[in-house]
Amino acid sequence: MFLRSLKTRNRPFLEAAVQLHQENLIPANSYVLDLDAVEANTRHMAAEAHRRDLTVYAMSKQVGRAPGALAAITRGGADGYVAVDMGCARPISANGHKVGNLGHLVQIPRAEAYEAALLAPEYWTIFSRNKAIEASKAVTVAGRTQQVLLRIWDHGDVFYPGHEGGFQLDELKDAIDLVNGLEGLRFAGLTTFPALLYDGATRKVGPTPNVETLARGVEVSLSHLGSGFPIQVNAPGTTSTEVLDMLAGVGATQVEPGHGLTGTTPLHAVEELPEQPAVLYLTEVAHLHQGVPLCFGGGFYVDPVFEPYPTTVVVASGPEDVAADTVPIDMPDPAGIDYYARLHPESRRLQEGDTVIAGFRIQAFVTRSMVVGVAGVSTGRPVVTGIWNVEGVPVAWGGA
Repeated sequence: MFLRSLKTRNRPFLEAAVQLHQENLIPANSYVLDLDAVEANTRHMAAEAHRRDLTVYAMSKQVGRAPGALAAITRGGADGYVAVDMGCARPISANGHKVGNLGHLVQIPRAEAYEAALLAPEYWTIFSRNKAIEASKAVTVAGRTQQVLLRIWDHGDVFYPGHEGGFQLDELKDAIDLVNGLEGLRFAGLTTFPALLYDGATRKVGPTPNVETLARGVEVSLSHLGSGFPIQVNAPGTTSTEVLDMLAGVGATQVEPGHGLTGTTPLHAVEELPEQPAVLYLTEVAHLHQGVPLCFGGGFYVDPVFEPYPTTVVVASGPEDVAADTVPIDMPDPAGIDYYARLHPESRRLQEGDTVIAGFRIQAFVTRSMVVGVAGVSTGRPVVTGIWNVEGVPVAWGGA
């Protein structure tokens, strides 16, 4: 879906990835990041968000919590990071970055609450009474006072299956009193997910019913605490520069861009937005079976925000081949293990070791891929700056 954008808007990145792979500097089954573009995208989005008094907490799960990406995003001006789970929070903190929001989308397991408290997140999102009590005990032992966001919901709100949770709107006053009555906790604001969604029929992004629930939650909170209370409104989902006015208009104070920083929100697939495409999936032809080339898999998880669509890839033995026609690929069945994927060149003869590049919407943290940072694409001097696993741990890869 994003291969066309890569070819038209960041072809030097494609060419650099092919060259570095052919030089054995990038392993097969890797998500490759153009760190120059990631930094530039962040700088633009952060500047636009700050003009609207929005705090920017970047999401790092899509790019595998890679330290090189975190550094680029921080240089670009992000205010901190949202940790989707403790697997995100650990490398964010260990690499010297600020944990802005912890516990959203994934609540903190009981046994990890004290570790979470020691990470000193700016905000800790709570879904339930028990989780509030656990957070209170943890931050009290850690000697901290913790600002808390409450996830709220009401009938008619939209959730991805398995993402449900939070306090029903009618419970909000009691939930605020619960938090403020627990040692070490202070109510700070509200959150939901998703606040915005892409509509494939209209090819536009718009607010979900959850946004109205947030607005009513703000009214309830202010009537309960006083009109001067500085309530935080965290409104993540499908964030790009294009939707910042919309988010500010619905009362958001915090935004959490993830795919927006790599130019891969759904809107980026259908419109040319300010953010440049900055990520690709790279693998290589492994072998041929009865004339059919197969490439190594491991990272063929496509974030399913679109209806299924035919996928093609760039196959290249050198940078000059990036201009060649793309090749259809059979994306592995999600019910199976993606050891390999079949390629179907119509008139080309592919060789073992050829570079294969796809441009789909990634979620590195749910795969067994590696994440590779490349710097210098914008100056014409691309170099690999790091290789990490999807937990953000450096990999001592000896391919070269």
